[in-house]
Amino acid sequence: MSFQQITTLAAKEDVAAALTAARYDASTVRFGVDAYRLVYRTVDPSGRPVTASGLLVLPRGGEHELRTVSFTHGTASYRSDAPSSMVKAGFVSSPAITYASAGFAAAAPDYIGLGTGPGLHPWMDVPSETTASLDMLRAARAFVPRTGRALGHDVLVTGFSQGASAAMGLARALQAGDDRWFRLEAVAPVSGAYDFQHSELPALLDGSLDPKSSVLYSAYLFVAWNRLHHLYDSPDEVFQKPYSSTVEALFDGSHTGPQLFAGTPDTIDALLTPRGFEMLRHPTGRLAEALRVADSTCDWAPRVPVRLYAADADEQAANANTDRCEATLRSHGVKAAVVDLATPDFAGSRHLGSNVAGTAAIVRWFSQLR
Repeated sequence: MSFQQITTLAAKEDVAAALTAARYDASTVRFGVDAYRLVYRTVDPSGRPVTASGLLVLPRGGEHELRTVSFTHGTASYRSDAPSSMVKAGFVSSPAITYASAGFAAAAPDYIGLGTGPGLHPWMDVPSETTASLDMLRAARAFVPRTGRALGHDVLVTGFSQGASAAMGLARALQAGDDRWFRLEAVAPVSGAYDFQHSELPALLDGSLDPKSSVLYSAYLFVAWNRLHHLYDSPDEVFQKPYSSTVEALFDGSHTGPQLFAGTPDTIDALLTPRGFEMLRHPTGRLAEALRVADSTCDWAPRVPVRLYAADADEQAANANTDRCEATLRSHGVKAAVVDLATPDFAGSRHLGSNVAGTAAIVRWFSQLR
């Protein structure tokens, strides 16, 4: 629907300096880059037309027909914490800049309800993540000829955290032929919560993961999925006072990360009611069905190379998620390599560090696939 050029890093030295400042690896930089915000048409979780935005980064050199990397980002609730809102290299936008500077076209959807898109973000809703990601690729293909380039058929799919399951959803759709032009070439998700019911939720509830992250993810799950699936009639059913009167408003897209931290308790025991705990420990009804959909992203047989990336003792995405994904793929006859990223650190977080380390490893792997 529209585009806006938001950043130019004209020379490879400019890209390297920007990535280094953002604490990303700059050793694969070959080109300067141009970054654009695309606004495009897609559909919401109910299938109704809606607009969305995303970040497209193109190399200033290299081949005329570009291979595309789709990068789907991790959890955000503040709408400006989306890839296309970042006017310089930062934690969210640096993966796309990394892939583009190595010679790929990099497409990074903001998802529904983030960036410039209207409405509320349906967190961890794989169907709408998939359509937003696929339609971002289509928008990129329509736009790129304006720059004198073209997108080829091949798409290499990656994503981090929330974006890891989104990446698997997009890869499945591409292999199924949901788009007649694009063709899946490889899949490389990082630190995903592929098995929310049996791996992530138990770890959130038993104290195995970072306490504050467990609070925020539990709150986000209830609030976002109640909007989609009507899990409760009143927030008092699942959230303790005083948070029951404030927590839903915190996830309206206008509150920053620091505001979420300040507005929620430090432990999950102070957040959830006994009913809230019971619903997450033993999901039934609509919640159980929504979890089945979210947890199905590894339940297929990719016909392309697959690598699953994870850090040791991730404090936010339980490593059991990756183990379950690898086992599920294996049950379909698919041998997915699990790549150990060891103990990367970004701002004191191994989980965030896995995005940085994973990006450095994946850009090298993608570059070897010809």
